[in-house]
Amino acid sequence: MGKTTGFLEFKRQEPAHRPVEERTADWREFEAQLPEEDLRIQGARCMDCGIPFCHRGCPLGNLIPDWNDLVYRGRWREAIDALHSTNNFPEITGRICPAPCEEACVLNINDDPVTIKVIEKSIADRAFAEDWIAPITPSRRTGKRVAVVGSGCAGMACAQQLARAGHQVTVFERDDRPGGLLTYGIPDFKLEKWIVLRRVEQMIAEGVEFRTNCDVGVDVRADELRRDFDAICLTGGATKPRDLKLPGRDLKGIHFAMDYLVQQNKRNFGDQFAPEKIISAAGKRVVVVGGGDTGSDCVGTANRQGAKVIYQFQYLPRPPERRTPEMPWPEWPKILRTSFSHEEGVIRDWGIYTVGFSGENGWVKRLNGVRVRWRQEHGRRVMEELEGTSFSLDCDLVLIAAGFAGPETDTIVSQLKLKLDGHGNVVGDDSYMTNVPGVFVAGDMRRGQSLVVWAIWEGREAARAIDRYLMGETRLPSSPYL
Repeated sequence: MGKTTGFLEFKRQEPAHRPVEERTADWREFEAQLPEEDLRIQGARCMDCGIPFCHRGCPLGNLIPDWNDLVYRGRWREAIDALHSTNNFPEITGRICPAPCEEACVLNINDDPVTIKVIEKSIADRAFAEDWIAPITPSRRTGKRVAVVGSGCAGMACAQQLARAGHQVTVFERDDRPGGLLTYGIPDFKLEKWIVLRRVEQMIAEGVEFRTNCDVGVDVRADELRRDFDAICLTGGATKPRDLKLPGRDLKGIHFAMDYLVQQNKRNFGDQFAPEKIISAAGKRVVVVGGGDTGSDCVGTANRQGAKVIYQFQYLPRPPERRTPEMPWPEWPKILRTSFSHEEGVIRDWGIYTVGFSGENGWVKRLNGVRVRWRQEHGRRVMEELEGTSFSLDCDLVLIAAGFAGPETDTIVSQLKLKLDGHGNVVGDDSYMTNVPGVFVAGDMRRGQSLVVWAIWEGREAARAIDRYLMGETRLPSSPYL
């Protein structure tokens, strides 16, 4: 613990956000950097608790008090080593993770938590700027070959760990660029893509091979992978969107959120689309159906495209602004969260149930909805429509951000005859192995839609299991707290 009275002397400070008018005119990151002295002060607020509940909040088991103290003392080189001991990509989690560690911070009981996420990102950015991060190659090669299917966070973490253990790793990605949702699912204003590609280049230098434009199960069949590789790890994510099977759903102008976000990311890369294929909010009345992070990303994207007005509807009730007795610390609280995208302009509403869509000449022109309330019945929440609250809202673009229904199962999953759980996820045992020997699964494909930190942790743990399966033992590190 660097400064024993730091949490009493200093208040939480966060980086400034670029002005709304400025940041909505481009696709660059919205957040500025804190000066080094301010970061050291923020590190001084960490109490190095006897039981550091921030570890409990973070699935990665990040050594948070350790690198907070190192930043306070100005020992940045050691701080990045502490970060990398549990997290392959801290510059990514420091940007897009919702920071459950901060909700579990002991200071958060009656004060503002430590700015853990900001410090984490700053350590990683400083390390890259100082050229402290370089490829790590193994001292020996095992001769074993591993196929990783999917190049999102789980796949990249798994591949990097296995390559460092000496295995020859090939990552298969069906898109034209590696990175999975990091590249195509998250807008540039939250995560600029050069940050992802920088890590990809590091992994290539470490011996990882990326095969893009390769849809496993179509371009390469499962039996070919099993023939050519000693082990396979499936990290394809939970990419099946949850649809709204409602009257008028087939009207033009209604799109899944991910189709909308992916296309804009590709356009930011310079990819060209036929005018009739472009999904744009420019000058339109936009409705985002769904109140989560993906919906928030749609709001930020629509603002940058020049939407006329944006609505975001959630069928659940408006969350409370602070913890309630049903949300005790240090659990993750389901409270009202306002993102920087919301600050840029949106009309949010809760308790709105979409009943259908109306249109003209084949295009959507109205969203039809009704207000609902929720009550408890036999221990379950039951939704009921409020009489006399039906309405129609004029709109030109509807973006469905209702979450994901699990992994796609019509290609390699079905070819391998993998067992699925009740939610449609691929079943993996405690060692991440499926019902097919030598075939492993990790990330959202195994656990369902979840956080980036869970994906990285599962990728790292799956790599340990694969290394042990191939070699009989493993020296790859595991989280010290899980």
